[in-house]
Amino acid sequence: MNAATVDTHCPYCALQCGMGLRSVGPGAGAAAGARDGAPAADGPGVEVVERPGFPVNRGALCGKGRTAAELLTPGARLTTPLVRNADTGALEPAGWDAALDRVAAGLRQTGAAYGRDAVGVFGGGGLTNEKAYTLGKFARVALGTSQIDYNGRFCMSSAAAAHGRAFGLDRGLPFPLADVARTGCVILVGSNLAETMPPALRYLTELRENGGKLIVVDPRRTRTAEQADLHLAPRPGTDLALALGLLHLVVAQGRTDEEFIAARTSGWEEARSAAMAHWPEMVERITGVPVPQLREAVELFCDAASSMVLTARGPEQQAKGTDTVGAWINLCLATGRAGRELSGYGCLTGQGNGQGGREHGQKADQLPGYRKLDDPAARRHVAEVWGVDPDALPGPGRSAYELLDALGRDVRALLLMGSNPVVSAPRAAHVEERIRSLNFLAVADVVLSETAALADVVLPVAQWAEETGTTTNLEGRVLLRRRALDPPPGVRTDLEVLNGLAARLGWEKGFPTGPEEVFDELRRASAGGPADYSGITYRRIAQEDGVFWPCPQLPEDDSPAGHPGTPRLFLDRFATPDGRARFVPVTYRPADEETDDAYPVVLTTGRVLAQYQSGAQTRRVAELNAAEPGPFVQLHPRLAERLGVADGEPVAVVSRRGRAVAPARVSGAIRPDTVFMPFHWPGEGRANNLTNPALDPTSRMPEFKVCAVRLEAAGAGGAVESVGAEVPEGA
Repeated sequence: MNAATVDTHCPYCALQCGMGLRSVGPGAGAAAGARDGAPAADGPGVEVVERPGFPVNRGALCGKGRTAAELLTPGARLTTPLVRNADTGALEPAGWDAALDRVAAGLRQTGAAYGRDAVGVFGGGGLTNEKAYTLGKFARVALGTSQIDYNGRFCMSSAAAAHGRAFGLDRGLPFPLADVARTGCVILVGSNLAETMPPALRYLTELRENGGKLIVVDPRRTRTAEQADLHLAPRPGTDLALALGLLHLVVAQGRTDEEFIAARTSGWEEARSAAMAHWPEMVERITGVPVPQLREAVELFCDAASSMVLTARGPEQQAKGTDTVGAWINLCLATGRAGRELSGYGCLTGQGNGQGGREHGQKADQLPGYRKLDDPAARRHVAEVWGVDPDALPGPGRSAYELLDALGRDVRALLLMGSNPVVSAPRAAHVEERIRSLNFLAVADVVLSETAALADVVLPVAQWAEETGTTTNLEGRVLLRRRALDPPPGVRTDLEVLNGLAARLGWEKGFPTGPEEVFDELRRASAGGPADYSGITYRRIAQEDGVFWPCPQLPEDDSPAGHPGTPRLFLDRFATPDGRARFVPVTYRPADEETDDAYPVVLTTGRVLAQYQSGAQTRRVAELNAAEPGPFVQLHPRLAERLGVADGEPVAVVSRRGRAVAPARVSGAIRPDTVFMPFHWPGEGRANNLTNPALDPTSRMPEFKVCAVRLEAAGAGGAVESVGAEVPEGA
């Protein structure tokens, strides 16, 4: 690459694909923008180029990554603060001092009138480590509130909780992604990798080219499932029964690894007894997966010399998600597929910094370094780094949905960064109502999202390419995003925003604006914690293409004698006090909301290839919108026939919480008792109007992936023409 190219990483998913940003002249930028569907004038000034040397994606990029620079165009994003006019109700341009004064006053006055916990903070899994760390510090020190959580709670919190219970440590993948291609068998549960992380699909392709086997568990025959040697299509919400049924067969067939169980685990007898209550025929009745397929899955998994289970949102976004992931972990432990090279359980983290975002303090119960907020030693350590009294730090607060549900009642003011809950939260119409009921709302964002449009103050902040910072990808590899160009005039970084607000709240020091200075403080705060970053520096990240945590600081750190980082966890011992992995006995229980005569169909939700998360950014890219312009309802031909709807005709999906209308997409790739909707759009097609906020008791994860609905064939204007209550039998 030439001198004008900056090595950096994609702003979207947790692969954090390596890419380059190459400077282009005004004319070239405009031409590139016009060619890719962006406004022809006033182009971004940089173009995305491949970075083949980065090991995760080896140069490959999906459409979102290729078009990421289009949002750097000034016309595609916010470039001035907006303050709501009390007389007209309109958001109007304002200067930065006036906007920050207004935010500080709103937060201060609310805290004075109703108490510190009446002020809330809501973060995002796309924030860099430096911003997530500073946001958590700002909430607990400058605001003194316990009410902080983030949208990562909606992503992989159940896997994190199960990881912690079984292994004593949560890192999405305990091994590099490249190991997936070298193992003997992968069970991929609830992930459509081909659409959500396309560059990672190559590892599954290479797995099969190397003679390995792929089992995909998904109620839909997705692009990923089409690559599988075996596709299991359970009814949504029954993944727990499926995992327990496979473990039952492992025990019954004598395929357990007794030597591994005895040497490296505890709790097996209780977990074994729980699994044996889930015999194959019972599991078939619950899941719809035939017994011969269950037996074939066990054969493929156990016949291989090494195997892995990888889960994603399918099994995790359930009110029993922690137990479901725990059951899959039990399968790995019982067969000796953990704590060994090329074997283990891993979670495919979703958001760009979903891993780092939950490690450094924006989660309701955590301090930096993955320390627990209710641990006195952790409080003392972090308080010393921050220069405050440990007793002054508030305790754990509400989880994400519980925080959103409390808005306008217990929590009267909210500072929100990097999230769009009006579209992304479960029971979204209710969440929107709670947000509208706030005394005060401030949003820092790149674009005027649906949530930002409701704010009293909107602060325009810099994007990924306009600021330096670190992220931690799904492997636990800490990466460096580099600043490639200046933000437009009128735009500030999130760190500058927090610095300005802290100063107005009486904290002139302690909130630096330089990302490397913040990272050095984060290193000290994380030192000795489960997620120890103390041996990682910007220089090391640049030299090594990322450093895997934990990486404690050694006396000769930042030199060849420093700690090498930890690409593979648990090879010698697990992170529990006795070094043993813990089986957790779990039993099947149904979804929080089962189907009935009034709501006879199961709804599941997810992502599509061309859009990302709430779509606030990708919906502004013409090429991506052309590929996937709006919401839809995927349903089986037999269900469509029963309803009397044809492909492309409007369908209303109704749950106990709300209604959504979108065109039918008739497909034999989904179970006849199930419908699917993507969740990227607001308006009448907002899928999260329907979803169930029932929470997992451990992770506090909402049950996005399964709820009971009925379908109505909608005519012009959404009028009901016919209702089909009878559901076709079978899968």
